Amino acid sequence: MTLLERFERYIAEHKLATKESRILLTVSGGVDSMVMMHLFVRAGYTVGIAHCNFCLRGTESEEDEQLVATEAEKLGVAHYNRRFDTKGEMALTGESVQMAARRLRYTWFAELCATEGYDTIAVAHHADDSIETFFINLLRGTGLKGLTGINVLNGKVVRPLIFASRHEIKEYAKSNHIPYREDSSNRSTKYLRNKIRLGIVPRLREIVPQFTAIMSSNIDRLTETQRFINHAINKIARDAVEQVGREEIIYPERIDPGFPLNFVIYELMSQSYGFRGDVVDSLCEALKAGATGRRFYSKDWVAYVDRGRIVISRIEADDECEVAVNLAKTKVHCGGYVLYLEKLDVDAVEELRVPEHIALLDLDTLTEPLTLRKWREGDRFVPLGMTDEKKVSDFLIDSKVSMAEKQHQFVLTSGEEIVWLVGRRIDNRNKITSHTENVLRITKEWLQ
Repeated sequence: MTLLERFERYIAEHKLATKESRILLTVSGGVDSMVMMHLFVRAGYTVGIAHCNFCLRGTESEEDEQLVATEAEKLGVAHYNRRFDTKGEMALTGESVQMAARRLRYTWFAELCATEGYDTIAVAHHADDSIETFFINLLRGTGLKGLTGINVLNGKVVRPLIFASRHEIKEYAKSNHIPYREDSSNRSTKYLRNKIRLGIVPRLREIVPQFTAIMSSNIDRLTETQRFINHAINKIARDAVEQVGREEIIYPERIDPGFPLNFVIYELMSQSYGFRGDVVDSLCEALKAGATGRRFYSKDWVAYVDRGRIVISRIEADDECEVAVNLAKTKVHCGGYVLYLEKLDVDAVEELRVPEHIALLDLDTLTEPLTLRKWREGDRFVPLGMTDEKKVSDFLIDSKVSMAEKQHQFVLTSGEEIVWLVGRRIDNRNKITSHTENVLRITKEWLQ
């Protein structure tokens, strides 16, 4: 069976689109999306082409844009192009380049669907992308859901190439003379995905030549398992969860004692309220110890233990979302992002000039416990490069931070002193100097 035939069968089996659908294809110029574009056109679907130029790679970005426009014109399909000031967005929001680019493109895709009448957005992820996502989530720590790879269907977004491997897609492009461009950033081992793609996966494929097929089957089975769990958790929730006023209450005693309690609580709290695994682990420890008072946060919800129950409610506007930061652990969640913590010898620090979403702090200037919380009026710190204190409010104004972003601005404190205005500037008193021996490296990443 040819790749085109498998493509059409996969779309039909998973009900991703019909010939009556209007499909917006997201085309970067790389081999995956260029092949997807040709497959959709050859299969007779009604499509439009959307290309994002994030203006991050100079001439390469310009050439990608030109290739997509030229090929869309050859195929006779509608073509849309948008250039983004990605670096400006990163400076404004504190997001990583991946998160800023993701937010920008999906916002634009939604706009195109609304204005141009598209009802489906097609993205060219393939089997190898899904496998790499499996390993990324495995290495970062995840529940079963994180091991199910990339969703084939997520709202309006469909991924009709998940069945195909990267090798198959490249062979199709070669045999059908489909032009494409290689993104030079895909060869960099700066990003975790590329480390897995270029380092781990080739080694595993040496050991197991059918690695991609076997892993795809494993992910399919894990996905089916997660669907079964979702159904079971929904049934458990009907008995164990009640809404009382503005609060949701989980009653652990109503959960069958034959079930693994911590796992069930994790599934209840992650599916409905977005709590992360390590946060739920800490909450379960507090539940087992009968501890009260400590608050646990997801992006939009706060939970605490009260008389053997778990009480969950929306985060109020005046909640400072205060979380203790244990330096013995490697990460802490707060708001819509996670902080990754790493202790280093100063000799392991190769570059002091780092992006604002990374903090390099002299570990020996810090006093535990550290605390992560929202900033408050009256907060002051000494911004890196300055000698005098400055109000956080003034710093945010000078940085032209929007009101919405101000409401989600966090600070990391040591004792009563701010050591990092998270994602923006460290305190000058905690910078690395010639006397520094030990370094705390903190990386802020937005959650997808």
